[in-house]
Amino acid sequence: MQEFEEYLSSKKIDAKAFKEKEAEMWKDWCALFTEVHPNSFSQQKLYLINTIRRRFPIKESAELEKKGTTSQAKPKPKFKIPNRPKKSNE
Repeated sequence: MQEFEEYLSSKKIDAKAFKEKEAEMWKDWCALFTEVHPNSFSQQKLYLINTIRRRFPIKESAELEKKGTTSQAKPKPKFKIPNRPKKSNE
């Protein structure tokens, strides 16, 4: 059971909320997860995982998305480096 909750958190799904709201699906998924490899489980539930992630996001990631700081942005260069002219063979 703990491994399944860790798997859900790695997929950015709030395990507690998912368990409370979708008890039947939780039981089915947990039983299947214990029988198969996590990669196989991901392949079988690929499209369902995305919908569950949208319905039950982890609170921390939801707050970060609202702030717009989900990932660090690359710094912009202060100036543009000009293109070098091509050498001619003549």
